[in-house]
Amino acid sequence: MKEIRVSTHPGVILKEEFAIPLNLTQAKLSKDLDVGIKTLSEIYNEKRGITPLMAMKLSEYFGTTPEFWLNLQNAYDLYKTYQKEKDKIKKISPLVA
Repeated sequence: MKEIRVSTHPGVILKEEFAIPLNLTQAKLSKDLDVGIKTLSEIYNEKRGITPLMAMKLSEYFGTTPEFWLNLQNAYDLYKTYQKEKDKIKKISPLVA
């Protein structure tokens, strides 16, 4: 398996690429999305991932797609898992038919 490239947590993207440029406070965004401010804070701080429901809410709010948010989460999860388990993964030999 090739090295998996570094992926940014979707909470960082949400904060840095959407909330900050649009001057959205956590309080306003949490109210507009109908989620708790703790939930949003945990996403921003990489302690919680993007769920399918949150992806739908974010896509509706920002005019993106749910897939955009879920793909960010998936790439991040793959990266983190690979970093944790790469020694075990590298021991696996590909099947030769």
